[in-house]
Amino acid sequence: MEEPLVPLVPMSHTAHIRSHRKPRRNATSLAMRAGVAGGVLSTLAVAGASGAANAAESTTQTLELPTLTADLATQVAQSADATQQAAANYELQAERDAAAAKAAKQAKADLADAKKKAEAKKKAAAEAARKAAAAQAASRSSERTTLSASASTSSNVSAPASGSVATVIAFLKAQVGDAYVMGGTGPNAWDCSGLVQAAFKQVGVDLPRVSQDQSTAGTPVSLSNVQVGDILYWGSAGSAYHVGVYIGNGQYLDAANPSKGVVIQDLSGYPATGAVRVL
Repeated sequence: MEEPLVPLVPMSHTAHIRSHRKPRRNATSLAMRAGVAGGVLSTLAVAGASGAANAAESTTQTLELPTLTADLATQVAQSADATQQAAANYELQAERDAAAAKAAKQAKADLADAKKKAEAKKKAAAEAARKAAAAQAASRSSERTTLSASASTSSNVSAPASGSVATVIAFLKAQVGDAYVMGGTGPNAWDCSGLVQAAFKQVGVDLPRVSQDQSTAGTPVSLSNVQVGDILYWGSAGSAYHVGVYIGNGQYLDAANPSKGVVIQDLSGYPATGAVRVL
């Protein structure tokens, strides 16, 4: 069955072209759209303000947190440094204490060793002195025995010096060449009795100051038995005018006079009157 044919209606030649004019909108539509737009803008403004406030508050809180965290980190670091420094100080002090204790122990040991050595040295010196004194005593005893066997009336009889006697003789010989001065007692000028008194003082013997008194000090001995260290005097005992000391081999030492000073002389040239022994 065939469809019926629709009659064709002629169209305008511009019908298929759209109009370039915008469609007209009425006032009501525009007002509604404006209200909606205003509401939307108001809502956005409120939301924006609220967001800004919230952002500001969040920002304030966020700024405070790093500050607190930094302070805490600083405190922790300082505490750690202090702890480390304290530990280092303790360790240093411990090392110093140990060193001091070690030094004190070593010093104590050194002192004990020094005392031990000093004591040994002292004992050795004492033993050497004892042996020397014994040898000198034996020598003097032997010499005296010999002299007794061959004694004569000669004034040249002598015995070797030893011990205190040797000290006296050594002091006297050290003054040879010094000046003679009346009343002189040294150290570089003497009279006869001042020199004798100073010589015996070296060994702890206190003699009278003048010749008269020295001629009666000690034990009188004959000139035939005179020994080294005996005091010789010229004049009478108790009123002697000059003194000297016998040094052996027929010689004596004295502060003679202003022209000679302290000298060693032969007894044969100026024989003494008598002698006394104080050692």
